[in-house]
Amino acid sequence: QAGKAFRKFLPLFDRVLVERCAAETVTKGGIMIPEKSQGKVLQATVVAVGSGARGKNGEIQPVSVKVGEKVLLPEYGGTKIVLEDKDYYLFRDGDILGKYLD
Repeated sequence: QAGKAFRKFLPLFDRVLVERCAAETVTKGGIMIPEKSQGKVLQATVVAVGSGARGKNGEIQPVSVKVGEKVLLPEYGGTKIVLEDKDYYLFRDGDILGKYLD
């Protein structure tokens, strides 16, 4: 899905590039939700990860998420990046709140 876009961008250190999931526009009952009433989407899919951060002793500590995993993001934060007309967000590994297990 995001294959070509993130090949041109590789996050550095402990940064993670994510693509937010689409906002719900219809309730389970079939009622349309207007844009202003839609909540901020906090779920995202990891698209690319950096190599990891350097610890105090110089060792590289790997990032805790992998490409393709679904994660929970904080309500605020992250840096918006536009790659080939799609919006992606860059977060530090420590800013990600958790990941969903399948």
